Amino acid sequence: MSQTLLEMAKDLVMAQVEMHRLSPEDMHQALQQTYASLQALKAQEAANGSVAVVTPEISPEPVNWRKSITKHAVMCLACGASFKQLSVRHLKEHGLDGKAYRIKYDIPRAQPLAAKEITSHRQEVVQRTKPWEKAPTFVKAQEKAQKAVAQKTGRAQRKKTTKGKS
Repeated sequence: MSQTLLEMAKDLVMAQVEMHRLSPEDMHQALQQTYASLQALKAQEAANGSVAVVTPEISPEPVNWRKSITKHAVMCLACGASFKQLSVRHLKEHGLDGKAYRIKYDIPRAQPLAAKEITSHRQEVVQRTKPWEKAPTFVKAQEKAQKAVAQKTGRAQRKKTTKGKS
């Protein structure tokens, strides 16, 4: 049962998509490259390896980092693997840290390297727990503000009582 080159190329590309090594947006380009490579191999096999065949090189398109961050996953632009968030450990495998990764792929500093779902969940937790209210500087500022308000209200009450006496 012999497959055509196109069927083999399709099977290879679909396997890459299923293994999350290739995004569905890049599938068309990968299919063309795989088909061209298989044609070159077939031509080389037909010539018994005596003719060197050059596979056409298609220049890679610039990577759009926005497509790599979706609601439920973030795709590593270096290897194509999908995660809920890009960890320091994973980036270290590519010889990068968060800052270097952002610079390499032109990602803004403020953009989290996590799925949108994870980011929104973290924001909800922060708004619910309000950690800034537990910070010592915030507590001191609140106490100082309360004392100032108490002093103002005390002065206002004293003025009312002195006006009432005269």
